[in-house]
Amino acid sequence: MTGDAVYLGLQPARLPSRALAVFIDLVVVWVVFLVISMALTVATASLDGAARTAISIASFLLVLVGGPIAVETLSHGRSLGKLACGLRVVRDDGGPIRFRHALMRGAMGVAEIMMTIGIVACIASLVSARGRRLGDVFAGTLVVRERVTAARAMPVPPPPPWLVGRFTQLDLSAVPDELWLAIRQYLTRSRQLDPQVGRTLAERLADELVARTGTPPPAGVPAGAFLSGVVAERQARDARRAFASAAAVQPMAQGRPVPPGDAPPAFVPPAVVAPAVAPVAAPQAPAPAAATPPPPSTGFAPPA
Repeated sequence: MTGDAVYLGLQPARLPSRALAVFIDLVVVWVVFLVISMALTVATASLDGAARTAISIASFLLVLVGGPIAVETLSHGRSLGKLACGLRVVRDDGGPIRFRHALMRGAMGVAEIMMTIGIVACIASLVSARGRRLGDVFAGTLVVRERVTAARAMPVPPPPPWLVGRFTQLDLSAVPDELWLAIRQYLTRSRQLDPQVGRTLAERLADELVARTGTPPPAGVPAGAFLSGVVAERQARDARRAFASAAAVQPMAQGRPVPPGDAPPAFVPPAVVAPAVAPVAAPQAPAPAAATPPPPSTGFAPPA
């Protein structure tokens, strides 16, 4: 469950599956280390003992410690063993891990897995409620199962159509993650609850949400519909933030950058429209002047 009330549908991995994944990773890493060690032994046969020792220590650190760190960083928490067992390392909030998380896990793994043959890691995983070893505790990570059946996916039901877009101006920054989780659990199980119990629970959650946002629900809106509308608005905002960075790199028609948080409109090339020009009449020859009748003959001839 994330802070935006998005249900991930993941469950923490337990000790048997994690132990199998670690065993596969260790077998692969040690095979690679032995192959590299034999190659370095042949290549450094002409060097003195101190140089060969330094190269051996460097190869040990690079392969057995740096290798798993690099693999988890580049694969976002999926090593070969975890990939085979359907596991993945994520942050506590469900996001992908980064280099600092993998570095802390790898450094602690040398102490609690390699130096103690995994005894410390097994004890810590058994004691932890979510099966975390010491490396996960210090790194703020969690190993979860990726292969979850479809029956576990319980999406939040959509709000009524007449409530879509009614909470765009609502300030949700002060709502804690625990309240989002409680609201989401109610919405996904509202049909399984007794009507009276469900109505009471929805009203209590709505009162807590109003106290955090400072805005009461619209008049005549039931508490359950109000909760579903607010959760849908929160998820819509999260989706806009997620796609804003990808949309900002798309070229715009006027060459202007996209404001943060706004999706760019699709560019439609303007249609070429011929300007409306009044037709010009072709020049016409002037009409011939009307012929005047000759004056009547009087028999008088003007003098030359």
